[in-house]
Amino acid sequence: MKKIVFLLLPLMMLSCDPADLQKILDSTAQLSPQEAARGLKEALNLGVDEAVDFLAVKDGYYKSIYKVLLPEEARVVTDKLKIVPGFSKVEEVILEKINRAAEDAAKSAGPIFLDAIKQMSFQDAMGILTGADNAATEYLNRNTNQALYQEFNPVIINSLNKFNALEYWSDAVNKYNKIPFVNKVNPDLGDHVTSTAMEGLFSLVAIKEKGIRTDVSQRTTALLQRVFQRQDP
Repeated sequence: MKKIVFLLLPLMMLSCDPADLQKILDSTAQLSPQEAARGLKEALNLGVDEAVDFLAVKDGYYKSIYKVLLPEEARVVTDKLKIVPGFSKVEEVILEKINRAAEDAAKSAGPIFLDAIKQMSFQDAMGILTGADNAATEYLNRNTNQALYQEFNPVIINSLNKFNALEYWSDAVNKYNKIPFVNKVNPDLGDHVTSTAMEGLFSLVAIKEKGIRTDVSQRTTALLQRVFQRQDP
């Protein structure tokens, strides 16, 4: 059988369109796990860059589908305070402050995420490559989420303080806790904003990963073209 294929190959080469022939040759070339890992990391790097560029500007979070909303326990506070003088727009004010903080912190997220990508060991690179459209992003999330949180949370806290969000929230909670017969609350606003902001970043990285996997025009380097072409129909 091998001899037949070998004898037919020259005829196939003569009858094939050059572009089709190149695709056949490229698809049969062996892709090493190391090369697959480099391609996956490059895709994630591009995803992170685009996510940061999108979110780290004014209204990147605040006026997008990634807007950081208040946790349910905080909504209890804002709903009660709407009738208290000086706090009628408490929810609107705090939402803008925490989203401005998330946008400000996103500027520092890029290096944190990129460093995590560099440290990843893609032992199962080929499995990720042939996995779901967001397999690499999910791998990044599972293996770096805790470390990223520890790095990103202080940045978020600093940004919340920069926009006086924590001070404003503290004043609102103290005012709420003085209302008779209410259950006193003090939700960790920093934790909530950090987690939600990270979800937005990961979501955008996943969108970019899917784009590279499914849209040839988004494979802007030779490495991306070689690594992801094996997924094409």
